[in-house]
Amino acid sequence: MQHKPKNNIVLIKTLGDVIKAHRELTKKSIYKISAEISMSKSTWREAELGVCKDINLTTLWKIAEGLEITPIQLLKEVQDKLGKDFSLVELD
Repeated sequence: MQHKPKNNIVLIKTLGDVIKAHRELTKKSIYKISAEISMSKSTWREAELGVCKDINLTTLWKIAEGLEITPIQLLKEVQDKLGKDFSLVELD
C-alpha cells in the first residue's frame, strides 16, 4: 500500500469547509467559539481554513463539541462530501 499525500490535503480542506459551515450556522465568531471550548483562535482558524498539517482526535472532538454536534456527525459529513471512493491509501 502506498500513501496518497494529495488526498491528505483534500481531507483536511474538506474538514475545514464543514467546520466553517457549522460555525457560521451557530452565528459565532472564531474568537467566541474557540474561547467557549478553551482552544486557541489560531488552532481553530487553521482547522477551519484547512491549513493544518493534520488534526488530532482530541482537537477534532473539541471542535465538534464547540459546534454542538457529535464527532461522528462531523466525520460523516466530511465522508459524504468526499464520496465513497475517497481513500488515503492506494492498493498495489
